[in-house]
Amino acid sequence: MDRIYRIGIDEVPRHLTLNEQEHLRLTFVVMPGISADIPFEINIGREGVNLEILGLYLSPHSEQVHFKVTVRHLVGGSHSSQLFRGIVGGKARARFDGLVYVAKDAQKTEAFQENHSILLSEGAVAETHPQLEIYADDVKCSHGATCGYLNPDELFYLRSRGIPEKEARKMQMISFISPVIGHLPEDLQQQIISRL
Repeated sequence: MDRIYRIGIDEVPRHLTLNEQEHLRLTFVVMPGISADIPFEINIGREGVNLEILGLYLSPHSEQVHFKVTVRHLVGGSHSSQLFRGIVGGKARARFDGLVYVAKDAQKTEAFQENHSILLSEGAVAETHPQLEIYADDVKCSHGATCGYLNPDELFYLRSRGIPEKEARKMQMISFISPVIGHLPEDLQQQIISRL
């Protein structure tokens, strides 16, 4: 099952419990001009659950965006992944706080968490705090985070092929967010690309 939440438009539940063997993909989209504080908690209480959380935030001006995502694996044999991508410019601030909790008896859990941000200006701020709290010993879990600027070597390569700088920067941004927007309906993809 896919659920897409456009922050500022859709009502976002603060807490979910998954007790059925199901595949659930949640996607959060924060468009330019939206400031939001998004605390979200999911408990996995059944073996065989496959949870995928995707997030995208585009904050080019002075927006304030804060994701606080907690995923608790209370039983073993389930899978969760989180992938958040953001582009932050102007004087905007973005923060990601993520926690993956694996209970003592939740053996054979697989849980992965990533947050990556691109800064477009010196005044932009992106903070990321991924965390793992693991009490089982037979698990596959990881977390990762990056924050930086658009790659100047990639920009030079595109410019050397005759692509104007503005278009080349847009291509870099599309490439950066493609792992998230590739899961969205085409009309929403086009809205996002047009706002870059």
